[in-house]
Amino acid sequence: MRHWIMALAFAVLPMAALAQDSGLKSLNTTDAGRAWMAVGRLDINGAGFCTGTLIAPALVLTAAHCLFDKETGQQIDLSQVEFLAAWRFGQASAYRAARQAVIHPDYEFTNRGSSDGLWADIALIELWQPIRNTSVIPFETGNRPARGEEVGVVSYAQDRADAPSLQEVCSIMTRRGDVMVMSCDVEFGSSGAPVFSFEGERPRIVSVVSAKAEYNGKRVAVGAPVEGALPLLHAELLAGRGFRAATPQGGADRNIGARFIKP
Repeated sequence: MRHWIMALAFAVLPMAALAQDSGLKSLNTTDAGRAWMAVGRLDINGAGFCTGTLIAPALVLTAAHCLFDKETGQQIDLSQVEFLAAWRFGQASAYRAARQAVIHPDYEFTNRGSSDGLWADIALIELWQPIRNTSVIPFETGNRPARGEEVGVVSYAQDRADAPSLQEVCSIMTRRGDVMVMSCDVEFGSSGAPVFSFEGERPRIVSVVSAKAEYNGKRVAVGAPVEGALPLLHAELLAGRGFRAATPQGGADRNIGARFIKP
């Protein structure tokens, strides 16, 4: 996540009306992170990273702005993007290079200086090879939560780059159009992190983190809902309207196949 946005225009609920937020829990061990193995670090050109989540064996959900160069505003070279599933302290459960990506058709990177367009800040990355590791189970997605509903977030960030952290309880504070404002604790690197609803037997992704913001001196997270966006992204992918990675340097099989460690 590259910078703050000012969110003073958001009308929020009184803080007393919100659920008590939980603190961050580090998922730095196999036992702690077992349920969250499909969340991984998305390494970009060796110079930065975002958070991404497997929603199908070969599809990673993340934020659209992660796929743009913040200096030039151009789409990044996907051959320099790698998904590291369940990355912890130098090892991942699976490593995959990006093959192609699609962004929400209404997203414009030039809007990053304001809250406009954040509702469309969502993207899908198709991997060269699917991840078929029985410990890395893709998450399903769900409908956007209502104001006041409890959610949770799993993310990497600049202060937790080597292992993700879980915040099990934060709240939907308000919605401004399709943008969700949440009391979740995010930092640089949390872009694209999954926001989970805990209704049902297994957590479902209802949003991805687009930005961090502040109002009245309090930090908040801003998220793009997945409901409505995913059908569009799948249609864009099937229609071939994504952008593709060049053949990885060193041959077509470089970093395309599997590299596994035992979880």
